[in-house]
Amino acid sequence: MQLSHHLRRLALTLTTVACLALMVGCGSQAGTDTNSKTLTFASTDYTTINPILNTHDELPDIIFSGLMKYNGHGEPVPDLATDYQFDEATLTYTFHLRKGVTWHDGTPFTAADVKFTLDQLTKNTNLEASIRDNYKEIKDVIVVDDNTVQIVLSRPNAAMLNYLTIGLLPKHLLEGKDIMTDDFNRHPIGTGRYKFISWDKGQSIVVSKNETYYDQVPHIDKIIFKIILDENAKATQVKSGGVDIAWLNAHNTEAFRGNDKFTVYDFKTADYRGIAPNFDNAFWKKHPELVSILGYAIDKKAIIASVLNNQGSVAYSPLQQNAAYNDPTVPHRDYNPTYVKDALAQAGWHRGTDGIYEKNGEKLAFSVDVREYETERVDMAKVIASQLKEEGIDMRVHIVSKFDWKHNESIMIGQAAPFDPDNGTYDLFYTNGSGNYTHYSNATVDAALAKARATYDPAQRKLAYDEFQQAFAAHPAYIMIAYLDGNYVTSKKITGPSTERVLGHHATGVMWNIETWDIQQ
Repeated sequence: MQLSHHLRRLALTLTTVACLALMVGCGSQAGTDTNSKTLTFASTDYTTINPILNTHDELPDIIFSGLMKYNGHGEPVPDLATDYQFDEATLTYTFHLRKGVTWHDGTPFTAADVKFTLDQLTKNTNLEASIRDNYKEIKDVIVVDDNTVQIVLSRPNAAMLNYLTIGLLPKHLLEGKDIMTDDFNRHPIGTGRYKFISWDKGQSIVVSKNETYYDQVPHIDKIIFKIILDENAKATQVKSGGVDIAWLNAHNTEAFRGNDKFTVYDFKTADYRGIAPNFDNAFWKKHPELVSILGYAIDKKAIIASVLNNQGSVAYSPLQQNAAYNDPTVPHRDYNPTYVKDALAQAGWHRGTDGIYEKNGEKLAFSVDVREYETERVDMAKVIASQLKEEGIDMRVHIVSKFDWKHNESIMIGQAAPFDPDNGTYDLFYTNGSGNYTHYSNATVDAALAKARATYDPAQRKLAYDEFQQAFAAHPAYIMIAYLDGNYVTSKKITGPSTERVLGHHATGVMWNIETWDIQQ
């Protein structure tokens, strides 16, 4: 019994020591957690984080790296490459790669990964990626050694350095697999500033900083991408502290201006809105001339004042925000109901007894699809519908959960061309382009875009893009409405966001300098 008592006391003592040791360890960990810096970002939902399948969201850009990256001026500069040479005579780029870079799983990054990624974009016939046409001039990718790779073009592509900002993929994880369906798309491994940790579908995606990142290691330890689709809900979450940063629409942003608990960052964006007809649809096949006429039937300034709370500008060209290549002389299609009336009459339309134009028994009526969670687009579409109704045009607003790109009549589109003028024009507007979901076709546009891509002379490119914009304005692919400002609201404790760079579609790119962001505790 005495021995048993001593054993119990010894066990208790050992347990106490173990617990104290555990508490010290846990206390240290808890201290780390307490000091750990976590940023919660109001995010869109994702279907993939693969960088060649998703080019419109923040996550691929911070998980993956490219040979090049964009700096604060939107210019491509070396990233995984240390430097490069270009032989214009042979159209050959030679890239020298950083040494000692590893994938997030510890495997060395080599030139073979560059070749694998670019081969996917140029040779994988099963790849469904809207950006494929950006790489179609690549003839061959040659691995010289682990740290040197050559990219040989079949013909010039003046925007190629821009397209080599694309995130590179790990050959050792994806070789021989179906890149469209592989689980890698939901559990990505990159070489970038942050590593993928977890994905709770429809709720959140978590990443942590890459401690072995080859450049500046971020200050913020963890980022939670909290999935919030509804725009009003995002504003509520910012106000309550549920998220630290969110891209908000203009009206929701206004509530935070002058509040010393928050910071409002007003970015310039290349993000525009418009009505995109499906030219494969029977109505637009029959009446393509209406796209040009209807641009004059919309009071865009009124929409910017009301829906955008004056946080935007009238849109007239896809290259409008590119200071070097914009042609401001193209028709802006300012609101002109008299012109609309005369143009429709000349085209054979007349008002019916219900006030709606008709022609040969057909009403001037069409539908536009708008996603339900994009409040600003829904409001914009409703105002446009009301305005057009006054002009005798019946535009029906269909609020949908997601776009049916093949069978819609038209959609409320959002696009952007924030960097090189080829990026966001060629793939969208070239006949049968890889991103040309509206089936737009214009021989003059095709010729201008091809000419602009094929010359490295900025003056010649400028002339070609002027031709493109004039041709686009004469026969537009979209009814251009407005450019949006990118209004981000953050908790006051967040420092580092820079409005230096023009943001892209959905105001994407705010994290271009995420490694310099910090959280004041």
